[in-house]
Parts: sequence; C-alpha cells; structure tokens
Amino acid sequence: MILQLDNPLLRKRAKPVLKKDMGTPRLRLALQRMKKALSAEESGVAIAAPQIGVSWRIFIIAGRAFEMEKESSPEKTPISQTRVFINPEIVRLSRATHEVSEGCLSVRGIYGIVSRHEKATVRALNEAGEIFTYHGSGLISQIFQHEIDHLEGVLYVDKAERFEKESAQENSSKTPQL
Repeated sequence: MILQLDNPLLRKRAKPVLKKDMGTPRLRLALQRMKKALSAEESGVAIAAPQIGVSWRIFIIAGRAFEMEKESSPEKTPISQTRVFINPEIVRLSRATHEVSEGCLSVRGIYGIVSRHEKATVRALNEAGEIFTYHGSGLISQIFQHEIDHLEGVLYVDKAERFEKESAQENSSKTPQL
C-alpha cells in the first residue's frame, strides 16, 4: 500500500541506511515491497521508501522510466532494469531549469507544474553497498529531484506553481507518476 498525502511519515526526513543494514533481510524486504508497489502502478516510474512506510533513504526507478527517457532522447543508451538508489545525494545540478508537469503516487489525481533542473547527477549505493554515480537528464533528472524531495519530507505539492486535475484515463498516458 502506498501512503497518501495526509500520512505524517511522508513529511519526515528519512534516515540513512547504515552499513550494518546492507544485505540484511530487512533491507531486502523493504526493496521487495518497493518494487512490488511500483510494479502494481501502471503509470508509476519511481517510488521512495517513505511512500511504503519505511523511513529509509532509498528510492527505486522502474526500467520503464529509462525506456521513456530513451524514446525522447537522441542518445542510444541501453534500456535498464529497475535501479536501486540507497542513501542518494545530488552532487550536481544544471543551471538550466524547466517547468514540468508532475504527479505522485502519494497524491492521486492532482498534477502540478514544478520547476526542475534539466540535468542532475546522483551518487548512491546499490543493493550490494557499492558506490555509483548516475547522470540523468529529462525525466530521470526530474525523478532524482522528486524522490530526493520525498526523502527530505517534501512533496511536489509544496513546490508546484499551479495545479490541474486529470481523469485516471488521461493521466496514465500523459504524466508518469513519481
């Protein structure tokens, strides 16, 4: 079950995953729950641990988000599977920003126009506890910023400049759910 806007856990800063927690059944279960919740959402492309009631600094991005980004990009990058980002931190943002329509699995049926950086670089740990860096643009950059906001207890509705409501049929084809 994905927590909704009125749940106070969504407004708390998530705790880092400690070294001692890496590889534990508890971490594997949290990741499994996140992947299951995300895969059940047709238009969902990413989810943060607090959205499933786990106050850890983790988010995952579905492989379909990388596919969507590839379709809109002239670069020929390989399509990726679901990626796990543990204790992520943004290490670089582009100066250029743009307004994007944003939705959220924890704020159903309402979309907002949010200003996001066009490019973002994130450093995180993978499931094996290894450090990696990922450079994202477009949708991936937007996801990085949205999900790290979740880990800080910030929702996109706090940043949106204006809102719009869409029917479920319309938004599944228009705006990915982050």
